[in-house]
Amino acid sequence: MNALIYSLNATVPIFVIILIGLYLRRKGVINEGFISSANKINFKLALPCMLVIDMMNIDLEADFDPKYILFCAIVTTISFWTIWGLAKIFIKDKKIIGAFVQGSFRSSAAVLGTALIVNIYGNSSMAPFMMIGSVPLYNIYSVIVLTFEADTKQEKTIGKAVKGIFTNPIILSIAAGLLLAYFHVDFPVMLDSTISTIGRMTTPLALLAIGAGFSTSEAIRKLKPALVASMLKLVIIPLVFLPIAIKLGYRNEELIAILIMLGAPTTPSCYIMAKNMDNDADLTTSIVVLTTALSAFTITAMLFVLRYYGFVVA
Repeated sequence: MNALIYSLNATVPIFVIILIGLYLRRKGVINEGFISSANKINFKLALPCMLVIDMMNIDLEADFDPKYILFCAIVTTISFWTIWGLAKIFIKDKKIIGAFVQGSFRSSAAVLGTALIVNIYGNSSMAPFMMIGSVPLYNIYSVIVLTFEADTKQEKTIGKAVKGIFTNPIILSIAAGLLLAYFHVDFPVMLDSTISTIGRMTTPLALLAIGAGFSTSEAIRKLKPALVASMLKLVIIPLVFLPIAIKLGYRNEELIAILIMLGAPTTPSCYIMAKNMDNDADLTTSIVVLTTALSAFTITAMLFVLRYYGFVVA
């Protein structure tokens, strides 16, 4: 019961902010112009600021565990390429592939992950290593799939796609953050505070835009792919990789961090990227809402099983 309460404490505020965005749109306080501007601010400024701070604050040397990081990276890579390959084969509406793939494999590891790990286990000492192995790849792979699957009338060429990937604000901010972490660069307090404050706008601004732009008719029309993506994100991927993690000997806080990486809801950042890269933002919204609603129960169920069999002792 405590695990369920902890999960709800992390996920319910997300719903509340989405509902506030929906309410403000209905009352005319928020309009389409605000939604468009909010998405651009998030994509070009707030999200890059958040990523720079997150990456540069990771200690790349303290208690460094390359095998654990490699495991997280391999799991993320296999999940991404497998889902993209299957989506290309089975999804008939090619316009939704980018949003479907991103929503199916990308967790809210940075935004909700650490909070959930602390609530469940009491500390988050393994969270940074999980984030090193997954968060940069989440963003890089998302840029790749959204670039190649974008619903644009412009001619797609490998050269243009590669240029788009390497000039993407998300990729540039991750690279900058990791370089700053590697060389132990610290910003002056005023600059660090400014960038951090801008970065903290990312999630609430994205959630308000998600709520304001939510379309009930579109959500119903795209319910099937949203449900499939949610099932992949919350159930199938964890059921495939958690037993492997257990077999490799991961226990307690290591296993909890892997559970969150695999089973946390889809990050609201997916909406920002889908909207700004000509992919299906409506489907992304549905996936974010569904995975957030269901994750409190799926994470709690998996945590119960792990504790019951003694793989997690807290």
